[in-house]
Amino acid sequence: MKLWLDGGLQDVDTARVSVFDHGLTVGDGIFETVKAVDGRPFALTRHLDRLARSARGLGLPEPDADEVRRACAAVIDANPMPLGRLRITYTGGHGPLGSDRGDQGPTLVVALGASDRRPDATAVVTVPWTRNERGALTGLKTTSYAENVVALARAREHGASEALFANTAGQLCEGTGSNVFVVLDGEIHTPPVASGCLAGITRALAVEWTGARETDLPLDVLERADEVFLTSTLRDVQAVHRVDGRELPGAPGPVTAKAMRVFDERAGDDLDP
Repeated sequence: MKLWLDGGLQDVDTARVSVFDHGLTVGDGIFETVKAVDGRPFALTRHLDRLARSARGLGLPEPDADEVRRACAAVIDANPMPLGRLRITYTGGHGPLGSDRGDQGPTLVVALGASDRRPDATAVVTVPWTRNERGALTGLKTTSYAENVVALARAREHGASEALFANTAGQLCEGTGSNVFVVLDGEIHTPPVASGCLAGITRALAVEWTGARETDLPLDVLERADEVFLTSTLRDVQAVHRVDGRELPGAPGPVTAKAMRVFDERAGDDLDP
């Protein structure tokens, strides 16, 4: 396996990042996960635009988009596979053992791992912790992911593949690595970005392609929604058949099934929408 580290391809067994890298010591970094299908990245332009927004929001130098594109192409070409998770990681680089940044410049890593197509339906749980819709990192895709690790572990303990958060106002927000949609009386709704959720790439495409409405939703909407589904880079559109102890029989329901079909068709027509 080959990965890209600071300017070129390296063997995965010998590539090294400093133990003083700010991404390691204080989580000072950002990342993107891009789906790679048969040697081509999906929606790469949108992902690179969000990478740049996250860098600006964190106060990091904006990544060189052309370099990142070259890195992605090189890594995909060096590691052929039918379906892959392309991970772009960009950190504050070598720094002191504290929150102040160093002056040696950022670190860029691009790596690719094999992935399987997700099941059509999955189970989710809600967790007692909240997203802070007014936090300094709200809306940024940062490497400060420990909160998600804890919540996802809770989900696994309950036989689920995802955990859903409310925000501090008690509104439905997002999953650890996904956005959430609900169907109410035949209409698709998803929390707005102002709820504190990440502006997911797949979320934006699903809203555009299905006509979903951005709506402030209480967390307990999950107790009465006719259908629930998730979106993310590797899930695409995935139905939910259980929320906590509530079963949603027949998932994917008709509205979700149509959203899944529309997304597959539109994504197949254009790999960089």
